[in-house]
This record gives sequence, structure tokens and C-alpha cells, in this order.
Amino acid sequence: MSDAAPILQATGLHKSYLSGERRLHVLRGVELAVAAGESVSIRGESGSGKSTLLNLLSGLDAPDAGELRWEGETTLPAARRGRLIGLVFQSFYLVPELDALDNVLLAARLLGPIGPAERARAAELLGRVGLAERAGHVPAKLSGGERQRVAIARALMNRPKLILADEPTGNLDEGSGEAVIDLLLALCAESGCALVLVTHNAAHAARCARRLFLREGGFHSD
Repeated sequence: MSDAAPILQATGLHKSYLSGERRLHVLRGVELAVAAGESVSIRGESGSGKSTLLNLLSGLDAPDAGELRWEGETTLPAARRGRLIGLVFQSFYLVPELDALDNVLLAARLLGPIGPAERARAAELLGRVGLAERAGHVPAKLSGGERQRVAIARALMNRPKLILADEPTGNLDEGSGEAVIDLLLALCAESGCALVLVTHNAAHAARCARRLFLREGGFHSD
């Protein structure tokens, strides 16, 4: 870690949910700090709270207790989230009616009008993920691996400082999954953005600089 404030810092995070008459305590005092440009993997059994944690780290949900800071700030309005954080999901979440280029541009539309600079940026990113010739194809015409590459390009569209990736290879075959992880790690390293990778895959997790395991509501070394 450098002396600079972490890109992301979580202190004493707790999160629970009601299940019938029982309260399930998913996260119990989670602590995490992610430095600029750092890659961190998080593994854990199904139901251990990995996706719950990522929802908190992205500001899409709030903890029951504890504190989150993004570049030292405790609030994360939607516009700031759009600039600071890029999200990659297991299920891609591409808009079926839009072609690859317009799906990438969705991230920029959250921040303002689309002009030539934004279109050039989206086209450049599709080229970087190997889909320049597929820019006009809708998701139904793309393979699973190609859809996830579009999603990665979309996550990078606004030049974020942090990528949060939730099981990005979960819906892909082994070969496509390896290619997606190669691409994600390379592009994050190239752009200097930090990466938090949630994955079940031990080999993928091992490629990150720091590896954590979520168990019984807290982190353990992987």
C-alpha cells in the first residue's frame, strides 16, 4: 500500500437479512482497503456473501453498520460512481436491442450527452477487446465470451479508477473464461485501475496480487 488514501476502504462492515423469522448475518465486521492499481481477488463458498459485499463496495447497497470510503469520501452519488467505478457482472447485462457499440456507450450516457469523442472511445475499446468488426452486432449474434468482452469495454468506458467484477467467467466455458480473465487483468494493468475480482476459480484468483477468502462473515488469507 502507498501512503495515499486507498481508492476503496471498508471498515467494520456488517450486513444481515431476514429469512422468515430468522436474521441471517452475512457479513460480520469486514475490513478491506484497496490501493490505486492493486488487484485483489475474493473467493468463498456459495452463500458466503461475496455478491453482497460487492454490492456494498459499489455503493449499490448500504451496510447495517460500518463505513465505506471511496477516495476518502463517504458518499457516492450516481454520477461519481459512474466515473469512479466500472462494474462487470456474471450475466453480462447487455441491452438486447442495442448493438455492441451502443451497449458500451451506455456507461457514458449515464454521465451526459454522447458526442464524437465518446463514440471514438467506445470504438477504441471494442478494438482493444478484439471486437472491432462486431461493433454492429446485437448480443444475440455474439458468443458468451464476446458478450463479456463487450461488458468489460463498457466497464472501462468512463476511465474508472476501480473495476468490481462479480464472477465474470461464471457463465463461460473454460477457454472463454481464461481469455476474459487475461483481458481483464491486462486492461486493468494497462489503464492503472484497481481490480476487485470475485470468483470461485482458484486459478483466476491466484493471478491477482492479493488473494482473500470470505468465510463466516470475514476475510481470511486464501
